[in-house]
Amino acid sequence: MAVEADERGGGVLQSLHPDGTPSGPAEEAADLAAAVAAREAAGHPRWLWAAWAGVYPALLRAGVRLDRCYDVELTEALLLGHAGRWGEPRALPAAWARVTGAPVPPDPAPRAPEPPGHAQAALFAPPSGPPGPGITALTRVYADQLARIAATTHPGRFRLLVAAESAGALVAAEMGAAGLPWRADVHDAILAGLLGEPSPVGGPPRRLAELQARIAEAFGVRQVHADSPAELLRAFARAGVDLPNTRAWVLRGVEHPAAPLVLEYKELYRIWTAHGWAWRDAWVSGGRFHPEYVPGGVVSGRWATRGGGALQIPKVIRRAVVADPGWTFVVADAGQLEPRVLAAVSGDERLAAAGGAGDLYAALARDAFAGDRAKAKVALLGAMYGQTGGAAVPALAVLRKNYPTAFAYVEAAARTGEAGGLVRSWLGRTCPPGSAGFAEGEEPMPDGGADPHSPSARAARSRGRFTRNFVIQATAAEWASTLLATLRTELAGTEAELVFFQHDEVMVHCPAGQAAAVGEAITAAGARATRLLFGDTPVRFPLDLSAVDCYADAA
Repeated sequence: MAVEADERGGGVLQSLHPDGTPSGPAEEAADLAAAVAAREAAGHPRWLWAAWAGVYPALLRAGVRLDRCYDVELTEALLLGHAGRWGEPRALPAAWARVTGAPVPPDPAPRAPEPPGHAQAALFAPPSGPPGPGITALTRVYADQLARIAATTHPGRFRLLVAAESAGALVAAEMGAAGLPWRADVHDAILAGLLGEPSPVGGPPRRLAELQARIAEAFGVRQVHADSPAELLRAFARAGVDLPNTRAWVLRGVEHPAAPLVLEYKELYRIWTAHGWAWRDAWVSGGRFHPEYVPGGVVSGRWATRGGGALQIPKVIRRAVVADPGWTFVVADAGQLEPRVLAAVSGDERLAAAGGAGDLYAALARDAFAGDRAKAKVALLGAMYGQTGGAAVPALAVLRKNYPTAFAYVEAAARTGEAGGLVRSWLGRTCPPGSAGFAEGEEPMPDGGADPHSPSARAARSRGRFTRNFVIQATAAEWASTLLATLRTELAGTEAELVFFQHDEVMVHCPAGQAAAVGEAITAAGARATRLLFGDTPVRFPLDLSAVDCYADAA
């Protein structure tokens, strides 16, 4: 069922055949929410729209929840990536241009973001970018996309990718609308304990001001702006300490009285700017934190957020995430997800057998590393992330000897990336292209290759590390997205609500008496996601479950 909204609360509906062709005339609806609700109750169709952000949040505000959808914008981005066309304009205009023959319009002037909860003048807000050319073009784009999906290398997998990505849009809108339970009074107490009182004139709070004075004193100067890396580098240089940067791992190795003070300042400054009082005023209302999630916002398919920092909540601030009275959080974390993905996708039977254990690293240690779990972990992570020096060298040699198929899988992805080629996840998400060839002024070596120390060679190795991990991380993101979509279905009709999702972690808010049932639903969703992606694999994807009243207490 295709749907297009207008800004007055109305819109157009059109029924479609499975191949995307219309099965009846387009119908105008003065009250789109009511019309959609009636069709949803009658048969739970798969809703087709241009972009979820232009339709679903408004439906949720009207009290309408949908079972399934197909998002043209998200799908077009996946298809353009699959075709190696990452550098092209935004997905929606590209889709319209494809079926209408019109040129892609230029990017619109950027608009200032509205604060969360901003009262919209109209029920339905237009999707990002220029509006679509109408329901007819929408259905033509859909039919075109179905044909392009059928032409991919693994159409069944790609359809699952599109379904998971589109379901993620529903979850993102629902979690943003429901919000994450947040105790503003607890948050205030945390900030007061860490930062002291806020400045009455809008500057740094008391604790940061005190640290800044102590840092200046340690350098023997009257003033230093501790939030300025350039100024800190100059101050350290005057003290005889030359540093490449002021990152935490560099400062931890510096023997100067200012170094620990700067480290403490940086940590507190990050909390003040990212999750301080101004953040609370902007993002928390009615006892809930309402983030704006962006499904597939990272090239690997992981989610991002449009402000709010939902995916980077410091552990100390998580103490403010407290369940409602009589309710609890069920937090599920997929441990060792990426190594298990490698075991599942590589076809290495020996590694897959080890992946059937609860602790993959321990199983590897028993199988090939003389019981040394730490060495087994170094080897497997080194293979996936491209760590080829130091302590990883002998461990990688053991891995290559005992699990050659798995090792070859990531090595092939790395070599493809180094040569400027494209790699894909298990379901078909494609990495962005990289630059290939010699940099200006570089000369090829006698064997035709580049100097291993040249900028091009270093860039090639860097891209190889990226593509080596992309095939694993992107597939892990697909498993997590499929878990999320499946869990949403498992929880339908219950009081439980999905309230948080981050990479390989999901959190459900539910009545305390339903925690056990929710845990079983999460476990079932994880098993179903594994079957959908990998079929009958011996690799297990266990989920660590915690039922807690405060997010900070989750294991």
